[in-house]
Amino acid sequence: MIIEIITIGDEILTGHTVDSNSAYIAKKLLEVGLEVSFITSIGDSIEQMEETFRQALNRSQIIITTGGLGPTDDDLTKKAIVRVFKRNLIFHEEVLEDIKERYAKRDIKMPAINHNQALLPQGAKFFPNKLGSAVGLCIAENGKTFISLPGVPQEMKQLIDDEILPYLQNLSDTKNISVLKLRTVGIVESKLAELIKPDLKLENNVRLAYLPSYSGVDLRIISKGDTEDEALTKLRTLQSHLESAAGKYIYGYNSDTLEENIGQLLKDNDKTLAVAESCTGGLLGSLLTSVPGSSHWFKGGIISYANEIKESALAVPHTLLEQYGAVSEECAAAMAKGVKEKFDSEYAIAITGIAGPDGGTDEKPVGLTYVGIAYRNDVVVRMFNFGKDRISNRTRACYGALEMLRRDILDIT
Repeated sequence: MIIEIITIGDEILTGHTVDSNSAYIAKKLLEVGLEVSFITSIGDSIEQMEETFRQALNRSQIIITTGGLGPTDDDLTKKAIVRVFKRNLIFHEEVLEDIKERYAKRDIKMPAINHNQALLPQGAKFFPNKLGSAVGLCIAENGKTFISLPGVPQEMKQLIDDEILPYLQNLSDTKNISVLKLRTVGIVESKLAELIKPDLKLENNVRLAYLPSYSGVDLRIISKGDTEDEALTKLRTLQSHLESAAGKYIYGYNSDTLEENIGQLLKDNDKTLAVAESCTGGLLGSLLTSVPGSSHWFKGGIISYANEIKESALAVPHTLLEQYGAVSEECAAAMAKGVKEKFDSEYAIAITGIAGPDGGTDEKPVGLTYVGIAYRNDVVVRMFNFGKDRISNRTRACYGALEMLRRDILDIT
């Protein structure tokens, strides 16, 4: 089955908006065994829409579009749809009443222009939008399924999760496809491949993909079989090999995150954590507090960007900073000790480095980062050399620190 995603909007083509919609849709489809073959972005031109929709209908069985369903003059998707499918726009009173009710709950009078959103293509199935006024649309004919969704990311996600995925699963048998993602950290893609390659045997209709990012490398398995059991058996066979070869680097599966893993480990061991951040500027604390229930194991943190804050808030000696500098093994160790004592936590993480793009020297280049982990009376510091990019350096420092803590808690060498 060939599946195509079309994202609509001038803002995408001009670079003012990053197309995150297609990535989300493709990811969610893959989770239920549906692979996307084409992704296209087009502007707010009815001519472009018509041409692209027709091209998609010629080569794909399922087409999903996002964008252009609002009430304003540049929202042209429905007009293009009725041209392509040779239908009329029909007014739906129940849709208008739902929109009016949404505005009334916010104590706002509905603008007259929103009447346009109650005009839907003749014969189309529509899906309720719980977060906005533009309903999702579907036209199914001649073996083709054409779905149109609003472009607002949160609205699109709600419709995909609650309406579209169940609908598509009923249309096609995806039970004979199994998908699993193994999440690794602390190892680069090439080294991971070296560990896995010996004795690796991929059965027929089994695929393995390496998906690197700043937070780690994911291993995605897709297996197909004549039956659900056959597909799952093939997947489990490869999964077993991967876990045997690279088990100590695997921290979770599918949508698991490293910060969630850390939180669970701390909770299971009845331990608490505090952090001291310099170059990451609070990013580590933000990752940790994004985990529901983190208040049970995360005590807090200090963003000690300036040296005087390292001294006053973390008790880093002035003489240490003068002798070794803020970006040093000694400073990371002192920061970790200081924040552990200040918050009375069992574990503490400290990060100090040169995020860039400026500030580096020959002796201490951009990307140089030290991470300290304090536990009981011991402090372990590791030096990292990242790249030149500020954003990636900060992200990699956070996940490098969390991986150090994971290994410490699990006693992984």
